[in-house]
Amino acid sequence: MDGGKKMECIPSQEMTSEEANDVPKIDHVAEQKLVRKLDLHIIPIFMLLYLFSFLDRVNIGNARLYGMEEDLGLKGNQYQTAVSILFVTYILSEVPSNLVLKKFTPSRWISFISTAWGIIATLTGITQNYAGLIACRLLLGLVEGGLFPGATVYLTLFYTKRELALRIGYLFCSAAIAGAIGGLLAYGIGFMDGVSGQSGWRWILIIEGLPSFVLGIATWFLLADNPGTAFYLSDEEKHLMKVRLDRQVGQTASAQEFHKADVYAALKDWKVYAFCAGQFGTDTMLYGYSTFLPTIIKGIGNWSTAQTQALTIPCYCLGALSYVVVAWISDSQGKRGLYTVIFGGVSVIGYGILLSDSNMGVHYFGCFLVAMGLYITTGLPLAWLPNNQPRYGKRTTATGMQLTVGNTSGIMAAFLYPTSEGTRFIRGHAVTLAMVGIANVIFAIMSWYLSRQNDRRRRGEEDAKVANMSEDEIAELGDRSPRFVYTV
Repeated sequence: MDGGKKMECIPSQEMTSEEANDVPKIDHVAEQKLVRKLDLHIIPIFMLLYLFSFLDRVNIGNARLYGMEEDLGLKGNQYQTAVSILFVTYILSEVPSNLVLKKFTPSRWISFISTAWGIIATLTGITQNYAGLIACRLLLGLVEGGLFPGATVYLTLFYTKRELALRIGYLFCSAAIAGAIGGLLAYGIGFMDGVSGQSGWRWILIIEGLPSFVLGIATWFLLADNPGTAFYLSDEEKHLMKVRLDRQVGQTASAQEFHKADVYAALKDWKVYAFCAGQFGTDTMLYGYSTFLPTIIKGIGNWSTAQTQALTIPCYCLGALSYVVVAWISDSQGKRGLYTVIFGGVSVIGYGILLSDSNMGVHYFGCFLVAMGLYITTGLPLAWLPNNQPRYGKRTTATGMQLTVGNTSGIMAAFLYPTSEGTRFIRGHAVTLAMVGIANVIFAIMSWYLSRQNDRRRRGEEDAKVANMSEDEIAELGDRSPRFVYTV
């Protein structure tokens, strides 16, 4: 062994002192190098995929500013319906997509859905009427729905509990970047209005849809299906991957296979439904803010379309920076609930400011406060729930349910900011404030409950449940094992 390397046997966060004696030794210098390599080969792919996915999903908000409603003859709530209808098929596809991820392999399945939504997003730019727009949005939701839940599950195959939140955070950074560059792109592409006889909004949808098609094809070749087939890992690194994941309680070979019993376990676990309800509240803010921020900002001042687009960029940048910093702290401390609740409160204050009778500067400051908590409050629970599901089948089902229920809020959010209620949008801000507040209460209760369960297990109060079980049987219990320590 190289004298410069440090090899230790450090117990995993989840392990008891008795189990620590059997923990395989880890070369932490080699592990750090391995994680950097994983980040290099995995994170950029998913960041780009989610960036283009989010951009293709919400660029209808920018298209609205460049005459889409007038060209397609949209009336009344037809625009809001077009925005929300995507989420009908989006949410219906999330759980099924997660359940077939392993069967079709991640590289092929994610490549397929990415290429498909690139084609659909591009063709949305040539639709000629309301019916065509609705058809495109339904199909777009159907194929896009599998990306985020699939990415979340995929990351758990490569990263440990203490590394997951930051990596999911990178995806939310992509959403923030999409919001920021979406405004810039829309501003630049808007000057193509009239080119080849097409309106500027059509060019926005066409040009922003093409990268997804190209990246989808590349994903087939760039994405490994699991650590064992990762072309960029040496045999020694693959062994280290196995040791890393085996050190976590419940991460047995059998637990990482798909079992129907684990699906049923997720469906019967009340904690999963609590996370689903909380996600609904935070996603109401995510989709309302991401889709209608240009409309909100335009309503609080006398700005041109170009100025409005520019003013959205600092908000998204602050949201992305806040999440990266907090996700890193959350991973290093192994705490999710504390930061979820704190920054949910920051967003609530932001909406309170937007509801107040104040000048445009104060209202714009409120947009920053909302952005500061936006991705943290939405993103940390998406790492929190899978952290507490060591068995693959239950993890994929629970994550799919969480995202499915959460994304149903996109249907409601689309109707919270109708043009007729501008420029203050009192109802939209009030409903969103209430939903985030309720989510905060749910996550605070879950953090308290899981901490209490950890204390009971630490005191040995649940050991009687496994008194007559073998070590192998206990290991297969997953989060129900008295030895499993919940992330709080």
